[in-house]
Amino acid sequence: MSSPRFVDDPEKGTSDQVELFPVPHKTTDEKTPIVSLQGGIPTSKNLLTTKPAPRNISRWIRFQLWFNTYRKFFLFTTTLNGVALLLAALNIWQYPRQYTGAFVLGNLLFAILMRNELFGRILYAIVNFCFAKWTPLWWRLGWTSALQHLGGIHSGCAASGFVWLIFRVTLIFIDHKDNHDAVLIAGVITNIAVSISIVSAFPWVRNTHHNVFERHHRFIGWVGLIATWIFVVLGDSYDLDTHSWDPSVRVIRQQDFWYCFGMTAFILIPWFTVREVAVDIEVPSPKVAILRFERGMQQGLLARVSRSSVMEYHAFGIISEGTHAKYHYLICGVQGDFTRSLVNDPPTHLWTRQLKFAGVSNTSTLYKRGIRVCTGTGLGAALSTCIQSPDWYLIWIGSDQEKTFGPTISSLIQRHLGKERCCLWDSKARGGRPDVMKLVKEAYRAWDAEVVFITSNFQGNKEIMEGCKEAGIPAFGTLWDF
Repeated sequence: MSSPRFVDDPEKGTSDQVELFPVPHKTTDEKTPIVSLQGGIPTSKNLLTTKPAPRNISRWIRFQLWFNTYRKFFLFTTTLNGVALLLAALNIWQYPRQYTGAFVLGNLLFAILMRNELFGRILYAIVNFCFAKWTPLWWRLGWTSALQHLGGIHSGCAASGFVWLIFRVTLIFIDHKDNHDAVLIAGVITNIAVSISIVSAFPWVRNTHHNVFERHHRFIGWVGLIATWIFVVLGDSYDLDTHSWDPSVRVIRQQDFWYCFGMTAFILIPWFTVREVAVDIEVPSPKVAILRFERGMQQGLLARVSRSSVMEYHAFGIISEGTHAKYHYLICGVQGDFTRSLVNDPPTHLWTRQLKFAGVSNTSTLYKRGIRVCTGTGLGAALSTCIQSPDWYLIWIGSDQEKTFGPTISSLIQRHLGKERCCLWDSKARGGRPDVMKLVKEAYRAWDAEVVFITSNFQGNKEIMEGCKEAGIPAFGTLWDF
């Protein structure tokens, strides 16, 4: 039997034979199809476009999209810390000089908290419970933006904590005659470990060298945590006046100790939920693997899975019919070594964290009605929202959708959505891609939607976000941290 053929773009088709999902009606002229978006949504002609005309997007719109809430959080956090650091360096504010460790560890604790699955789930649950549907739209949009861009606080606090750490070690160098060499050495080692962990998390490293990011950010980060504990205990145990060690109860009375304890707890909590679980893998085409796990899930969650208990975790959107369902599914596009191995050497078990983390789709319950736009394997992050809520409309753009993604995904769409709540655009059957913005605008108006959520590749996400911003449509797209 010949080996599967792999392609790099999971949105491309694999077969010339076309078997469609139930799709909106089209004319006999494939070049100018009519897309009938039912459920009160009007029919529109001339949506087909083989190459969309370049849009003249103003610099102001592009700046607004660039200077998003992530960067605002980052700027606010670093500016606040920068002012405090400047005052401390100029000897104007004495408190940070006396308790520098609290500023170091306070920032690092907040950085870790912003990426903690449990904290994120609690925060999403509170917002969804308190503000769903009845509050003003601007308020709900603001909370969605804040929750989606918590990474700005994560990055800002991590960078600020590192700068405070440099300041702390610098003060020890200045007063090296009063400090013990062991404290200074521990501080330098902590600096090195934290710096490597931060550099490994830069977007270029994370996106192009995922395994390098995983190994360095995680394992060097753990080394940094251990070094931080040593640095804290040594620093708080050494009496600068008597030049003697006093590792007594005074250590646990310091702010540093409890900040470090909190950091450790929030790092460990998700790892306590790691389990090896059974998985069934369906390979409908050489470029997609459908993973099936037991138990249902609420919408808007993502799962991390790995062949190893501690290495190479990969995140995918969860598809589920609800918490009552027997199974949930992940759509894995075959692009890298991990996903390719799911086809070449399908495992019977995978490691996963039972505590799933929330994505921006989890805030869909805040809105009365919405549009979910996705391309290719982006369906994995979008479908649960539309399955579990009758108020959400799905626009899915792909090629050879049923052949590429298989009968499992097809049946989920057919059973729960039907023609009245989805537009499935098969670019191979229709002879090209649609004018996505025209499609989104018409669906947004006719569906009486309040918001649009987008899951696409970088270019597709950029174009749709720019189009929505220009049209005044509230939209949230896939995030690529700067």
